[in-house]
Amino acid sequence: MTLEVNEFLRRFLLHVLPAGFVRIRYFGMFANRHRNHLLNLCREYLRVSAPPQVTASLANLCQHCRRGIMRLVDVLSPTRFSAWLAAVPQPENSS
Repeated sequence: MTLEVNEFLRRFLLHVLPAGFVRIRYFGMFANRHRNHLLNLCREYLRVSAPPQVTASLANLCQHCRRGIMRLVDVLSPTRFSAWLAAVPQPENSS
């Protein structure tokens, strides 16, 4: 879609809050005050169990900050890793 400059600015400025207003990040069922209760209620209506609680063992802690919990996403074999590494664009050497 191509817009004139004035129309683009008008549409863009519709998303800018006036002075003195504060953006509310979450509202409704994701509001902090009732989030756990409402999510449990949604799970009950949908007949879905709650996700398992993640326990932080020493092996799952982030090796860099020792605070975050790392989750296993995928295991790369050496051949898959080398194929992935070859596909990643390498930055040019500036020296």
